[in-house]
Amino acid sequence: MTDVFQSGPDDIQIVRRETCFSGFYRLQRLHFRHRLFSGGMSPEIERELFVRHDAVCVLPYDVARDRVVLIEQFRVGAIGKVANPWLIELVAGLIDKDEQPDEVARREAVEEAGLSLGQLMPITNYLPSPGGSDEFVHLFLGSCDSEGAGGIHGLVDEGEDIRVHVWPLDEALAQVEDGRIGNAATIIALQWLALNRQRVLEAWA
Repeated sequence: MTDVFQSGPDDIQIVRRETCFSGFYRLQRLHFRHRLFSGGMSPEIERELFVRHDAVCVLPYDVARDRVVLIEQFRVGAIGKVANPWLIELVAGLIDKDEQPDEVARREAVEEAGLSLGQLMPITNYLPSPGGSDEFVHLFLGSCDSEGAGGIHGLVDEGEDIRVHVWPLDEALAQVEDGRIGNAATIIALQWLALNRQRVLEAWA
C-alpha cells in the first residue's frame, strides 16, 4: 500500500484568518501555506471556508422487521440541482449545544421522527465537503421499533416540516440503486447496513 502523507505541526501555516460573514453559519477567508509533496512550502494560498457546526446523522433500524425509518423534507440546496427538492434523508441535527454526538442522535430521533432509539452503533465519521467546508459528520445506526412510526414531525419554530417513511431495507436500497435517494449520508448508511446486516442482526438479536 502506498504511504500517505502524515502531517506535523509545522506543515500548515495559517498566515491570517478573516471573517467575511457571521450568522447561524460563518464564512471565513484563510491565508495559509502548506507542505508540498516535493518538499518545501507552498506560496501563500487564499481560500474561503464555510464554517458550520458538526453534524450527527442516524439511520433508525428495526432489526426484528428488517425495516428502516427515513424522513422526507424540503432542502433549499437542492433547488435547481434535482427535479424534486424534497429529499429522502436520515434523521440528523447539528451539535450546537454542550452535547455528545450520541445525545444529538437520540434527541433528533424524537424531534424529527417521534422515535425513541435503543442501542446506537457508530458507522463512521467523515468530512462531506472538505474542499470548502469544515463540517464533520458523525454517522450512526440506531435500533428502534418501527411499529406505528410515521406522520408529520419537526420543530415549527425551526421551520421544519418532516414526513416519516418506514420501508423494508431492500426497498430503501433499491431507491439508492435507482437514484431516488441521492443524499450522501443516507447512501453511506444504507450501503453500510447492506454490507453489515448479518453483524447487526447478531449484535442486536
